[in-house]
Amino acid sequence: MIRATQVLKPRSFAEAGVIDRVVLDYDDRHRRRLVLEGVEGTEFLLDLPEAVPLVSDCGLQLEDGRVVLVVAAAEPLVEIRTSDPNHMVRVAWHLGNRHLPTQIMGTRLRIRRDHVIEDMVRGLGAKVVPIEAPFDPEGGAYGHGTVTGHDHGHAHNHGHAHDHGHAHDHGHGHHHGHSHAHGHTHEPKQRDVLAVKTADHVHDESCGCGHDHAHDHHGHAHKHG
Repeated sequence: MIRATQVLKPRSFAEAGVIDRVVLDYDDRHRRRLVLEGVEGTEFLLDLPEAVPLVSDCGLQLEDGRVVLVVAAAEPLVEIRTSDPNHMVRVAWHLGNRHLPTQIMGTRLRIRRDHVIEDMVRGLGAKVVPIEAPFDPEGGAYGHGTVTGHDHGHAHNHGHAHDHGHAHDHGHGHHHGHSHAHGHTHEPKQRDVLAVKTADHVHDESCGCGHDHAHDHHGHAHKHG
């Protein structure tokens, strides 16, 4: 199978070299290796050194020099309409604080549909309009990497057990505004310490236990005040 090994920036290649196009949603436009088929039937393997975001109208250059055009598919989004640039920056800050992929368009912002976030944005005074449109969010702060989204404002279960005999709640900031329940329980530290059995522990006046020990250790009984 022929491979596509290079990504060409929009308008950096001749239209005459385009032999097909692929229509991809946001998730499929951030892959390193994936078998794709164009609308005209061209089948090829996307085989890149690393995953990069494929923006709409960029090109995938095949090994023989031909180019397949990338078209961003329309997706269910919400367009957040703000009153002025300052208002937009305030709303965008809240979205960024939740690590939400966000497309910035002047005083308008586009995100994937999420009723929790939509309610939050309305509370900030913005108008929310459901739309169907291509989604080209901003890249990461240090380049063109994809910003990873999270569920927001509600707990979600990761469904995996660590079998540590304890469980912890990530109720701290985590900068996402949500908590993670990992499905295991976190007992207080004191109970973990008391649960440790040490056959060689010697109880004497310096023990500091603060309670009576009337049990038999290695065949002799002793009592501690």
